[in-house]
Amino acid sequence: MKKHDLLRHEGRMLRVLDVRENAVLVIDCIKRTMPKWVTGEELDSYVQCEEAVLMSMAGCTDLELLDAKQKRQAYERYTMISGILPFVADDKRRAAVIEGVAAYYKVSKQTIRRYLCQYLVFQNVAALATKPQPEDKALTNDEKNMRWALNKFYYTMRKNSLTTAYTLMLKERYCDGAGKLVETYPSMHQFRYFYRKNRKMQNFYISRNGLQHYQRNNRPLLGDGVHEFAPYIGVGMLDSTVCDIYLVNDAGEVVGRPILTACVDAYSGLCCGYSLSWEGGVYSLKRLMVNVIADKVEWCSRYGISISAEQWDCSQLPSVLVTDMGTEYKSEVFSQIAELGVRLIHLPPYRPELKGVVEKFFDVVQSAFKQHLKGKGVVEPDFNERGGHDYRKDAVLTLFDFEKILLHTIIFYNSQRVLENFPFTGDLINSGVRPFSNSIWNWGKKQYPNNLISISRNQLLLTLLPRTTGKFTRSGLKVNKLRYKCDGYTEEFLAGGEATVAYDPDNTSRVWLIENGEFVRFDLIDSRYDGLGFEQVYSMMDTQKRLLREAAEMTVQAKVDLATHIEAVVNGATRSTDSDLKSIRSTRRKERNKQHIAFEESGE
Repeated sequence: MKKHDLLRHEGRMLRVLDVRENAVLVIDCIKRTMPKWVTGEELDSYVQCEEAVLMSMAGCTDLELLDAKQKRQAYERYTMISGILPFVADDKRRAAVIEGVAAYYKVSKQTIRRYLCQYLVFQNVAALATKPQPEDKALTNDEKNMRWALNKFYYTMRKNSLTTAYTLMLKERYCDGAGKLVETYPSMHQFRYFYRKNRKMQNFYISRNGLQHYQRNNRPLLGDGVHEFAPYIGVGMLDSTVCDIYLVNDAGEVVGRPILTACVDAYSGLCCGYSLSWEGGVYSLKRLMVNVIADKVEWCSRYGISISAEQWDCSQLPSVLVTDMGTEYKSEVFSQIAELGVRLIHLPPYRPELKGVVEKFFDVVQSAFKQHLKGKGVVEPDFNERGGHDYRKDAVLTLFDFEKILLHTIIFYNSQRVLENFPFTGDLINSGVRPFSNSIWNWGKKQYPNNLISISRNQLLLTLLPRTTGKFTRSGLKVNKLRYKCDGYTEEFLAGGEATVAYDPDNTSRVWLIENGEFVRFDLIDSRYDGLGFEQVYSMMDTQKRLLREAAEMTVQAKVDLATHIEAVVNGATRSTDSDLKSIRSTRRKERNKQHIAFEESGE
């Protein structure tokens, strides 16, 4: 049993998608439900089945028989599911990617699942198209066999030669039960002629190399580059990379390779901002956005670098941000930046060439500093190869040192790197704009529109805070198990109700109620948690619960012991049966005098 095998048993037909030890990933070709893992023993009663049987049962056709509309429809649907195919075997990751693809293409998740199952069953892009109309001219039986052989053996990722496909066709379709060729069969010349007559180069590239390879290396380049969707400044492209250098901390201990996140203007190529840190994800994106709107002259001065405003005049937010399908870019927190008027564009999976500007930035910047830092922790091409040098031992720079070098490199990239292939217009030439990113950017800022948004640092940070649901109660606004207060909300505290609240995971001192687009600050009531992060608070709460639980167990035992002692005392007491109730006062006076102690005389 191997991958792509077709199995049949008692009216059921299964397609093998993956084989791992004794586990087999299969999909039901009749019901066409999502793939599932089964054991090899469950498939012992199944026998192999020919593809033709499945094709005849479902009426699936070939790409050559599709008209232009159907073929376009098939490829459009394949494009939707192509990013899901690598995760078919992983239920959780597959579900997450399906959800992202459905949201991007604005279709239901069930539609994406249907396209995916259709393709997995037939392993043929043509299966995604609607049923084709019958052709006027019917193919001969030999032509049908040749077409089947090309789709089965030639237009596949195995990349068989035409001769191999012809041989396999004869074996499958022109041999008797003993494996001997029948008297009449098509010649190799006829097979080659049929192939050349019906060959479609797009089908050739996609079927043999994959859609990703086709889009990157073979598709026709008929556009005008990024300037088709970025005709002026203000379209920022975001991406992250791990820098090719190992760094140390202040004590000289190796920390690792830092993460560089950047925003590059698609029109001018200017680096609008960057983030260099040990932490990626949404955290690095927040740092990036803060750096984009920062005063770059003041920022560079922190590292002892003096620049003029013209060299890096970027302190506004691009109104369009282009990202890939990374989880941090599609996260709910980062998506909140749209509230500031920013439009987010998520590129399709496996299309890095669509954000080539930021990819070029990483390449230029790293190439610029690597040649000067060899032997200082820079990673060379033989990294991870067997017997290769351990570049961690060469690390000498701290994060601060490296960021200073990075800043010099970015300044060079923005203001001194010549843009040889930039499409200068007549207006740019007449204005005397030099072929530098900062010169083009500064000219673009004076034009209209320039697609830039002015925003304060505080408003940006508040917008990018994670959010949760808070609840108004008499004891305050409850958020993440803590209580908060603010003047002027007495009615809300008494009436109750829920509200959307922004919070800082690293500081419980305050939260912000989001009301009509405004952020209203609420301060912490439980002062013992002031200044701590939510994780620290939860840890303290868990410790307190544990101590109370342990104390409660001890209390139960103590109550049992107390009852035992009391019972022992009571059992040892005796009571007179003829008590004189009329003399209680005099008796009490005698006993009081007997118990009374003169502390000064007794010395106690």
